[in-house]
Amino acid sequence: MASLRIVLIEPQEAGNVGAVARALKNFGFGDLCIVGEHPELLPVAGWWASGADDLLASVRTVATLQDAVADAHLTVATTSMRGRTSPVTFTPKTLAQRFASLGDDQTLALVFGRENSGLTREELLLCQHTAAIPTSERFPTMNLAQAVCVFCYELSLIEPSPVERALADAALVERLHQRAQTLLHNVGFFDSGPEHIYDDLRAMVARADLDEREVKIALGIIRQIEWALAHGRR
Repeated sequence: MASLRIVLIEPQEAGNVGAVARALKNFGFGDLCIVGEHPELLPVAGWWASGADDLLASVRTVATLQDAVADAHLTVATTSMRGRTSPVTFTPKTLAQRFASLGDDQTLALVFGRENSGLTREELLLCQHTAAIPTSERFPTMNLAQAVCVFCYELSLIEPSPVERALADAALVERLHQRAQTLLHNVGFFDSGPEHIYDDLRAMVARADLDEREVKIALGIIRQIEWALAHGRR
C-alpha cells in the first residue's frame, strides 16, 4: 500500500494538531508534517492527541511546502467548497480510488491550509490536484482535524491495485516547471499575454500524471532548445 503524508501549513491551534495526530493513528497512518510557523505543541496537542503521543513526537517540521512534498508522487491541496467557481479534482472517495493505484514505494501528500484562511494561490499551484469534501452550501467549512479525519477514513478503506508506473516526484516535476517557464519567458511567449497563463500549463501537466521517464524526456527537449538558442541554431 502507498504511503500517506498529511501536511499542515502553519496550523494556528495546537489542539487541532493533536486531534489530527489522533485521526491519523485511528486509521493506521503515521506521517505528519508541519510547514512554517506553528504554536508550541505541548502540552495542549498531547491532550488532544489522546494516545497518539508517539505520532506527535515524530512530527516533521519544515520551512516550505516544497520541502514537505519534494519526494511525494501525488500532491493534492485540500480546499473548501465555499465560493468555488471551478471544479476540484477529487472528493475523498475519488481520491481514495486514485490512492489505490499508487505503488507501495509511492507517497500521496495531502495538504491542508491555515484554519482561518486556507492555502494561498502559490501553495495551491505547487500541488498537482485539488480535493474538497462535499458539504452543505449553507455551512461549507469544516474544522481542520475533522476534515483530515474524513479523508483518512476514506483512504483507509481502499484495496491497493497499483499501476506499475514510476511517477515522477514533486521535486522533479517542479524542476520541469521552472525550466519550462524560464524558457517560455526567454522566447517571449508571455509578451502578448499574462504570465499567469502558465498556471494553465501547470494544470495540463498535473492531469497527465507524468512518470519519471516522461519528465526527463521533457527536460531533455528543453535542454536541447536552450542549447540551440544559445548557439544561434534554427
